[in-house]
Amino acid sequence: MNHLHLKLIAAALAILIAGIAGGYWFAREQTQSAAQETGRRVLYWHDPMVPSARFDKPGKSPFMDMQLVPVYADEEGGAAVKVSPVVTQNLGIRLGTVEKAKLQPKLAAVGSVAFDERLLEVVQARVEGYVTRLHVKAPLERVRRGQPLAEIVAPAWLEAQEEYLALLDAQSERGQSIRDAARQRLAVLGVPETTIRDLDARRKTTAAATLVAPIDGVVAELAVREGTAFMPGSALFRINGLKTVWVNAEVPEAQVSMIQPGSQATVHATAWPGIAFTGRVAALLPDVDPQTRTLPVRMVVDNPQFQLAPGMFVSLDFEGQDDQEYLVVPSEAVIMTGERTVVVVARGGGGFDVAAVTLGVEVDGRTAILSGLEAGQSVVLSGQFLIDSEASLKSAVSRLSTPDSTP
Repeated sequence: MNHLHLKLIAAALAILIAGIAGGYWFAREQTQSAAQETGRRVLYWHDPMVPSARFDKPGKSPFMDMQLVPVYADEEGGAAVKVSPVVTQNLGIRLGTVEKAKLQPKLAAVGSVAFDERLLEVVQARVEGYVTRLHVKAPLERVRRGQPLAEIVAPAWLEAQEEYLALLDAQSERGQSIRDAARQRLAVLGVPETTIRDLDARRKTTAAATLVAPIDGVVAELAVREGTAFMPGSALFRINGLKTVWVNAEVPEAQVSMIQPGSQATVHATAWPGIAFTGRVAALLPDVDPQTRTLPVRMVVDNPQFQLAPGMFVSLDFEGQDDQEYLVVPSEAVIMTGERTVVVVARGGGGFDVAAVTLGVEVDGRTAILSGLEAGQSVVLSGQFLIDSEASLKSAVSRLSTPDSTP
């Protein structure tokens, strides 16, 4: 019985040794076959999805429904990451090209309409007097240039009229000079030009004078009523023109460089759908909001039909004036790692490098590259997760984010 057991054990050992030898021979043959096909020495096989596991022979991955991928000796070390062309095709890695192009920066913002303060006209009293009649009796009434605003009585005006009237018939050169000075005094005292011309024609003084609107616009402030007395320097009316208006928009601090004084913008108001107003940047106001980190931008917008009114909300589309050519890549090629910004650059033979880049503006899905790339290079647009996996395996770039790594 013992003799029979020994024979069985010896047979089992022989079979085991033969299996090990056969497996070794098969793995060696597969390795030699792969090396002969590519002319490169295979170090091991691995699953790109589980880079930490290494296998000494080819076959199907125990982790994923895919074949193991060989890693060759010439792939060890260096900055390049190698990915099998078959895997590259199966996982749909897409490539793009670094090109030179002009980018037209665009920026959308919202704002509100305000009076153009440059068109403000103040009807002011230069002498004391009182109002006998108001022709405009409510604020925000629209007025036309030359339209009567109020009738007032000012004793100082009556005295100056009498002095000027006494000199109207002066014939001597000195008398005419004094007459001209008297007429100038009427203008300095604020007597309306219509009253002075009426005095020249009728040669009769009048205690009352009519104030008229100096411009087209709206009465932004009405400071008097009928029967109200006023003192010298009092502002009786404030009239704002509406041929142009201001639009004040808040622009993020990081995007202010895209806007230059004098650049054009298109303005759309919800009150007037389908109508586009043209504006231009008047100034970037030096007042950054510490809470929102935005900077106020003042636009001057043409308003010939007086359609835009102060307080309206509008949307703005800015267009930059940058004619400089940049190196540009599709925005999907850019990877933000938190510590730096990188782009995966494709090389020949399935190799990939990671390049740290400095970004410029982004317009219509394209991003300007200020440094880090050269024109004509190929960059990876999709499938970066595979290259990230390979990069971790090789310790070339440590998850595409570590500046210094050891192979």
